[in-house]
Amino acid sequence: MSIAHVLRLDTNTPASERSLIAPDRLLAGDPRQGSFNLFSDPGQQFHVGLWESEPATWTVRYSEHEFCTILEGRLLMRDEAGGEMLVGPGESFVISAGFAGTWQVLEKVRKIYVIFEPGATTDASP
Repeated sequence: MSIAHVLRLDTNTPASERSLIAPDRLLAGDPRQGSFNLFSDPGQQFHVGLWESEPATWTVRYSEHEFCTILEGRLLMRDEAGGEMLVGPGESFVISAGFAGTWQVLEKVRKIYVIFEPGATTDASP
């Protein structure tokens, strides 16, 4: 087993895995998105990588906990109660499992993500 994983990110690291927002969640825009997963643990509960998105607005519902650091761009998050948080370059935040609301990418966003999925399991026994 290796001691550590070296994660080298800069704003030129390409997002390699492209994804689309489900049409029933998309509220506005054309969110071309991509991610570059740098590490996942063997149990698939812990993930680290880079994510990017073009401007758009969509609904979200989190089953995972996520720590993010914005590398570039601006993002406005709204919870179902109407609370808002605007984040930009150099800012970090945590989204807890259970969060529901909207993400609005105001300018192309690139972020580092660290995800923990509490519902995943590494034990296949009954």
